[in-house]
Amino acid sequence: MGTTRPSLKIIYALIKSLANITFIRTTSGSDPLIRTMTPTVASIRKLIGLLHLASPALPIGAFSYSQGLEGAVDGGLVHDGATAQAWIQSGLENVLAPNELPMLAILYRGWEDGNYTEVSRSNAWYLASRESFELRQETEQMGWSLAQLALTLQWHDNARQIILHSLKPICLPTAFAYAAGALGIDLESCIAAYSFNWIENQVSAALKAVPLGQIAGQKILFAMHTLIPDVVLHAIETGPDRISTFAPHLGIISARHANQYSRLFRS
Repeated sequence: MGTTRPSLKIIYALIKSLANITFIRTTSGSDPLIRTMTPTVASIRKLIGLLHLASPALPIGAFSYSQGLEGAVDGGLVHDGATAQAWIQSGLENVLAPNELPMLAILYRGWEDGNYTEVSRSNAWYLASRESFELRQETEQMGWSLAQLALTLQWHDNARQIILHSLKPICLPTAFAYAAGALGIDLESCIAAYSFNWIENQVSAALKAVPLGQIAGQKILFAMHTLIPDVVLHAIETGPDRISTFAPHLGIISARHANQYSRLFRS
C-alpha cells in the first residue's frame, strides 16, 4: 500500500512556522547537496516570542469563553469526544478559515507595512462581522486585554503604539497581529499560533462543559495538527474580496447562550 506524501509547500510552511532556519553547506564529503541546519539567535528569539503569544498563560481572558461550544453542549449537539471534535473542526474550517484568519493576515500586513488606514478599516469590519452580542464582547475584551499588555511591555515602535492605543474598540485579531509583528513573528507562524490557540481553548472548554477526560482532549488537539497547515496557507492566499462570514447556526446558539439558565462561560 502506498502512503500519501504532503506537498513541498506544506512542508516548507511547517518548517518556517517553527523557526527561521539558516542552511549551511557542509565541507565534508563530495555531495554539494548535503546540508546542516543551524539555528540563529534571531530564530530562537522568534520561537520564544511565538510560544509567549500562543501561551494559555497570556492574560487576555480566553479561558472564560467557549465561542458557542457550551451552547452546543446545552442543545445536545456536543455530548462526547467525537461530537466535540466535529464541532471544533467545523469551527476551524467554516468560521475561522473563511473570515477570521484571512482578516488576521490582512491586519498583520497592515501593521507591518504601516498602512494604518487599512488596519482601522479591517478592525471595524471584523467587529461588525461578529455573529452575536456575546461574540462581539468576547473579541473586544480579549483584544483590549492584549493591546494593554502590548502597550505596557512597549512592544513595537512609538508610532505603532500610538495607533494601537487609538483603536477603540479593538478586536482580538488586530491586537494579535500587532503583537506578532512586534515580537518578530512571521505571517505563517502568526496564523498558525492563532489557530492552535483557538483550538486549544476550544478543547479546554470541552473538557469542562461536556465533560471530557484529559486524554480525550489531547486526541482532539492532536487530530487538528493535520488541518492547520492547509488553513494557514488558505488564509494567506485569501484576498479581501474573498473573505466571508456565514455561520447562522453559531449565531443562533450564541444568542441563546446569553439567556442560558446555567453556564460556565461568557460565550
